Amino acid sequence: MKSGKTGIYELDEDEEGFPRLTAVVPKELASGFINNKRETYKFRFDKCFDQPASQDEVFQHVAQPVIDNVLAGYNGTIFAYGQTGSGKTFTITGGAERYVDRGIIPRSLSYIFSKMESSPGLTYTFHISYLEIYNENGYDLLNPKHEAAKLEDLPKVTLLEDSDQNIHLKNLTVHQANTEEEALNLLFLGDTNRMIAETPMNQASSRSHCIFTIHIVSRETGSATIRRSKLHLVDLAGSERVSKTGVNGQILTEAKYINLSLHYLEQVIVALSEKNRQHVPYRNSLMTSVLRDSLGGNCMTTMIATCSMEKKNMDESISTCRFAQRVAMIRNDVMVNEELDPKLLIMKLRQENKDLRDQLALATGEQLQDELTEDDIQWCEDAVQRYLEDSDPHSYLSLGPDLRKIQACFKIMKMRILQRPAPVQPQPIPQPESTPDVGPYSKTELKKLKDLLLQRDNEINILII
Repeated sequence: MKSGKTGIYELDEDEEGFPRLTAVVPKELASGFINNKRETYKFRFDKCFDQPASQDEVFQHVAQPVIDNVLAGYNGTIFAYGQTGSGKTFTITGGAERYVDRGIIPRSLSYIFSKMESSPGLTYTFHISYLEIYNENGYDLLNPKHEAAKLEDLPKVTLLEDSDQNIHLKNLTVHQANTEEEALNLLFLGDTNRMIAETPMNQASSRSHCIFTIHIVSRETGSATIRRSKLHLVDLAGSERVSKTGVNGQILTEAKYINLSLHYLEQVIVALSEKNRQHVPYRNSLMTSVLRDSLGGNCMTTMIATCSMEKKNMDESISTCRFAQRVAMIRNDVMVNEELDPKLLIMKLRQENKDLRDQLALATGEQLQDELTEDDIQWCEDAVQRYLEDSDPHSYLSLGPDLRKIQACFKIMKMRILQRPAPVQPQPIPQPESTPDVGPYSKTELKKLKDLLLQRDNEINILII
């Protein structure tokens, strides 16, 4: 919130414990769309920040949860809505004088790179785009020709829609940033190129909507699954009525375009908040077309409503709070954006195709016609060598279903066996001739004993008969 001579407002909690803003508009100050019979307006929000709130406090409560989800693979959007001078650009981009005044965008870049460095198991790719929508025309704030040309001379960013109704932006460049410094340099370049007009309402009033988009691709090391997510950080132009701008001519035309695009944004919000609404008018403006995925799509969306609590601006602040509450009624269905890396998928399919051909050849007994390459033969040599050197008796030679490699490995093993020198056979030690040991009897005496034994056997047989 920003204020000069403040009106009457109070920040407290309602009966359910939710933060609440209460604005009091005395009858004599009521004008425009405010009902003269009503003096007190109460609005409940997820979080309310009073004027002393720091940029770091806003970032921790608003942006940090969204960024954590983006790093997990979900899309996220943070956009600031409010009248000119209420603090939108200061909240989103920040002040240039003090480091502590950094806004959500530079703090988000620092936070994302710190999280990436603390995740060694993941590989990240980081890209940035910066789109400006001025008088319903899109321009690339990071176009390399920007410094040498007027905004109107640059190629206009146009919308393209594919068969799946996905929006693509032609002529919008996307720049890779490998470090936090490179990302901040891109932000500085875009902010420098952003068109600023001096109006009686605010001498630094932005006349356009700006969408700073961070594209993140992450993958676990060794995995074929990648996650693609994006974070939109949107600084909308001021939402005040044309009668309050005090301008005419070209700047009056700009104010009309700004309010018209915000009107279309409000139409989309109202349509999304109505459950039975069949048609949502995304195509009415360039901004709602670009933010189509963020509003009612696969995206976690957070809105920052900035209010100027000066007495003369209370009616605008109440209108902003009403719009914010309509935005809060939208419910998006979000999911992780996962897909297989096309390059790794092609490699995987090629390997599966090769394995199937090998298995088919092995099952049918048909030899593949392709001969093994020198690399294949060397692979077989190394596989056989590792197998022979392995002392584990339970090890095996894994060759897959390729019959050519199986035969090649058998051939290599046979050649190694044939080339192995024959082992030297040990010569037998000659032994001296020895006579059987017959104890104390000589051969003659032994023969006499055998004859005697035979004679005694004959005598026993005669007696038995």
